[in-house]
Amino acid sequence: MSVCTVYNRMILPSVFAGQEEDYKHLKSHVQVWDVACERQVAVQGRDARRLLDLISPRDLDKMADDQCYYMPAIDRDGGMLNDPVLVKLAEDHFWISVADSDYLHYVLGIADALSMDVRVWEPDVSPLAVQGPKSDDLMARVFGEEARAIKFFRYKRLAFQDTNFVVARSGYSKQGGFEIYVEGGQYGMPLWDALMAAGADLGVRAGCPSTMERVEGGLLSYGNDMTRDNTPFECGLGKFVNSPKDYIGKAGLLARSEPIQQIRPIEISGDIPPITAAWPVTVGGKVVGQVTTATWSPDFKTNVSIGMVDKDHWDAGTALEVQTPIGPRAAVIKDKFWI
Repeated sequence: MSVCTVYNRMILPSVFAGQEEDYKHLKSHVQVWDVACERQVAVQGRDARRLLDLISPRDLDKMADDQCYYMPAIDRDGGMLNDPVLVKLAEDHFWISVADSDYLHYVLGIADALSMDVRVWEPDVSPLAVQGPKSDDLMARVFGEEARAIKFFRYKRLAFQDTNFVVARSGYSKQGGFEIYVEGGQYGMPLWDALMAAGADLGVRAGCPSTMERVEGGLLSYGNDMTRDNTPFECGLGKFVNSPKDYIGKAGLLARSEPIQQIRPIEISGDIPPITAAWPVTVGGKVVGQVTTATWSPDFKTNVSIGMVDKDHWDAGTALEVQTPIGPRAAVIKDKFWI
């Protein structure tokens, strides 16, 4: 049995037999991840910016032509609907690269309700991630040295066979890497084969997002670490709430701008079981939050976790108890994530 992860309601497998083997390889070599479940909501037309300004709490005015923006998506009460990456293809053409939700229907509903001059659809675009410290070397071999010059959360269109792809320096790990937005399903296997052949001496392997590594780095999972019940401020995403325009949910969001709970890194002592549902966090027997993701960290030799904790107990150094299915475990709020 190989290790796998669940993302966007899909099981993403890797070739590794265990999580720690997968984790160590990701930190040392290069992996290729099939993350085609990371779907795109395409927005194109005269009213494209008008629509995006209406649904985005982030100011898009300074977004460069080759830029990707992390963009919290909210409902009218300021609750998180998604945490997509917005890719600007042209002044009137964008991709909203979404996590796990039916955000396409939300965007389409707004455009239709307001009779906007814009097309909203899901294009035939399937991302492929290349992650790890040797990712630059692999990408340069397949796409040319120009790949190395791509800046963080920027992209270039790079040639492959008889076409070209949007190639962004981004991804769901802290090890560095790229996401290739494969336009046209017929190119998926040829690109996969080219990456595997070019990276044979780099130790390239098929992998998937590592829970161990992402928790160390504080990378959040929509639908797990944050849901519609949470605001961007509770999720540590307040810096992306800066739009001066009137957008859907602005009043509701700003009314909740002083959070009473917030995401925190939590170190847990002792043995812990696999987490399949949130674990209550307590102080003196009172529930003050919950741990949503927890795992062992081979590099830091401790249990690392992501939790949502009440304001009175979220300061670094605060002692807590985490109520696991096999009993309570001592825990402490950390001042920052591990990497």
